[in-house]
Amino acid sequence: MFGLFKKKSELDQLREKYKKLQKESFELSKTNRSESDKKLAEAEEVYKKIEALKSNE
Repeated sequence: MFGLFKKKSELDQLREKYKKLQKESFELSKTNRSESDKKLAEAEEVYKKIEALKSNE
């Protein structure tokens, strides 16, 4: 119960954003390949941030 109002760490937020972008990219790949590629590139940028945070720990 005490963890109910605890804020998520930056790493957790980035992981959720990465997962969301990957899913959007997959869904777009069925209809619009160029938009899918843009989402995938965005997801890769988020992944680089995740790796940078991991290496700093």
